[in-house]
Amino acid sequence: MPAERTLPLAADLPDRLARRLAEPLPGRAAQRGFAPELAYGRHHAPPPAAARQAAVVAMLYPVGDQWRMPLILRPQKMRDHAGQVALPGGMLERGESPEMAALREWREEVGHDPAGCTVLGRLSQLYVFNSNFHVTPIVAVSSERPVFQVNALEVAELIETPLAELIDKRSLGRHTIERGSLQFDAPHFTLSGHCVWGATCLILAELRAVLQEAIGIERPIGSERR
Repeated sequence: MPAERTLPLAADLPDRLARRLAEPLPGRAAQRGFAPELAYGRHHAPPPAAARQAAVVAMLYPVGDQWRMPLILRPQKMRDHAGQVALPGGMLERGESPEMAALREWREEVGHDPAGCTVLGRLSQLYVFNSNFHVTPIVAVSSERPVFQVNALEVAELIETPLAELIDKRSLGRHTIERGSLQFDAPHFTLSGHCVWGATCLILAELRAVLQEAIGIERPIGSERR
């Protein structure tokens, strides 16, 4: 029988994650196989001097006996990454750290005051060559489910995703993307019914690996499927 797509709530998950994030990160090793075709490793290349510095946040919070994390669907009219699923975040302003920028953007996009949230650490930086962003992913935790008031100019849909889906091997897949006359293959996660690919997929691949290590999962949920 396939495993349930559940990840029981562990009160010490934030402490475990913080300890794991303080150690050397898996980075490219965890992200291998999650980049689209034609990326040619550019996500891991040194960013150009003119790259725009940005930060995103993976905000974990409990709902019932499960952990969740919100993703956002970008509106079709946005200049960068329109219509794609992403983590909340945006560009750094003058004098901001990545943590400050990620939490400011969190508040601006989903309407939740981050004052009660705790930053657990960072994931590996990533260069998004299509939009020239050099992204620092932040992992944080809220002690309770946020009260969301999304900014419709920046968020078309809020997607509350169970962490169990991220860890579940059955969420992994591939699809073909067409850009004019160009076609290429892209790995993705299917999370809460949404296809998550590109830079966000790479970030979540590393978060997935860190989560598995932090909670001691040797075999990912769904891996026994034949």
